[in-house]
Amino acid sequence: MSAENVISAQGLNLTFQTNDGSVHALKDVDLDIRKGDFVSFIGPSGCGKTTFLRCIAGLETPTGGTLSVNGMTPDEARRARAYGYVFQAAGLYPWRTIGGNVKLPLEIMGFSKAEQAERVARVLSLVDLAGFEKKFPWQLSGGMQQRASIARALAFDADILLMDEPFGALDEIVRDHLNEQLLQLWARTEKTIGFVTHSIPEAVYLSTRIVVMSPRPGRITDVIDSPLPKERPLDIRESKEFIEIAHRVREGLRAGHVDD
Repeated sequence: MSAENVISAQGLNLTFQTNDGSVHALKDVDLDIRKGDFVSFIGPSGCGKTTFLRCIAGLETPTGGTLSVNGMTPDEARRARAYGYVFQAAGLYPWRTIGGNVKLPLEIMGFSKAEQAERVARVLSLVDLAGFEKKFPWQLSGGMQQRASIARALAFDADILLMDEPFGALDEIVRDHLNEQLLQLWARTEKTIGFVTHSIPEAVYLSTRIVVMSPRPGRITDVIDSPLPKERPLDIRESKEFIEIAHRVREGLRAGHVDD
């Protein structure tokens, strides 16, 4: 796996101006994300995890520091379609079939009908939804809808996949299954993934690196490089190494609260 940095933040700050005054959402964030990394961001609600992801995506504008994505500004990277983005809710249009939802960005980008069909078939197969092209969102379970949302983000084959708590609303059994599938998908596609979560087990299970963030103003309190192997059955969560990493994440979260 290459050590090339595809996302780099130095001294990143973001302050929102509201009617009640200034809100300091991010403070002095320094982070490099290497090509092929699976990086999870974990911290309490309001700590800036999603805000940082939105900065990477060019959906929020930092008020200080620097941030580059594939050697470009986030806005340039957004216009170059350098990333796919998966939101907390699947966000599928109910009047379009699953295939129609997945091909929507391809239609907007002007891909030919033949190329659209080929890409839709390929990404639906990647997320184990082959054969569901003609179903409508209401005919699928919540977990299947999120997989369709992931397929849509993969359709134009960006190197970076940004995921904002995509499994947060799902029950634990479905979440475990989708965690397994996401790791398999990551292994097959070799994407660079930024993943926001509130779940310590999810962060430890999925990631090559875990970024622990403090309460607002969002700061990085720890960056943990995982020693776990790339192949990870669910029962790895009972291993000594897994438990030790989870403990370090928990300690980092606690230290962030103490420092606040």
